[in-house]
Amino acid sequence: MISIFKREFIYLWYYFTLQLQQILFYWILGMVLGSIISVFEKDRIHRLFASMKDKPMGILGVIPASALGILSPLCMYGTIPLASSFSENGMEDDWLAAFMMSSILLNPQLMLYSTALGPAAFWIRLLSSFACGALAGVLVRLCFRKKGFFNFHRFAAPVNRDTDSNLFLRFLKNLYRNVRATGGYFLLGIALSAIFQRYVPAEGFALLFGRNEGFGLLMAATIGVPLYVCGGGTIPLLLQWMASGMSLGAASSFMITGPATKITNLGALKIVLGARHFFMYVLYVMGFSLFTGWVVNLLV
Repeated sequence: MISIFKREFIYLWYYFTLQLQQILFYWILGMVLGSIISVFEKDRIHRLFASMKDKPMGILGVIPASALGILSPLCMYGTIPLASSFSENGMEDDWLAAFMMSSILLNPQLMLYSTALGPAAFWIRLLSSFACGALAGVLVRLCFRKKGFFNFHRFAAPVNRDTDSNLFLRFLKNLYRNVRATGGYFLLGIALSAIFQRYVPAEGFALLFGRNEGFGLLMAATIGVPLYVCGGGTIPLLLQWMASGMSLGAASSFMITGPATKITNLGALKIVLGARHFFMYVLYVMGFSLFTGWVVNLLV
């Protein structure tokens, strides 16, 4: 019995270290890049978005708003108070919707992590996140321009924790916070990937999530809801799933519903949107993810 456990442990350790070697570089680089942007560029990005308020761009403003949302390094609990301050200063709801939606789906760290998935998956993630944010802004403008879509009354302006006068120490403190916040989930993702690689038959997975399977897309979009906890932690899983036969379209659906329906994000969004708008948000995310997966499987 002991020899069996020892053998299985050796197998799992082998898969764990193999996955770790494949993705550790991307995770470290993502941590460093995220901290650099957070310490040195975050305020500039947010000032650039705030400066859009006085420019007569109309509906076209959703384009730079969505792009700046992707570049913002803040998590959802930092993005919502920031959006609240923008709203108080007169920013349009459609631009805020584009900024917040794309910020939920992607940030500079996750963008860099995603390069480990290969060029195709990286560009699909980047373009779909941008398109999802821009389209959300367009829909809010068309349907809620005179009604108002958000309620930010319960959120105050975010507290800036990068205040050390020494820039290098400020960077190191930010990097430490990033590693502490994501490191455990990153290792958990690799451990789950090793377990999956050892015990789940690749043939069965390919049959379930294979190419041009409508049910596979629906399953991928659905499992993104309970399984997605941290972007860095899901990259090892996606790598293994795609190697086991998951279609690129199914992976694309998962990469949209995962961050958009992460439990910690949903709690804050429920407060900001209210029950009716929150329900519409979930339907929009599921619909967009399924459509994106279908298009990707059709074209790639």
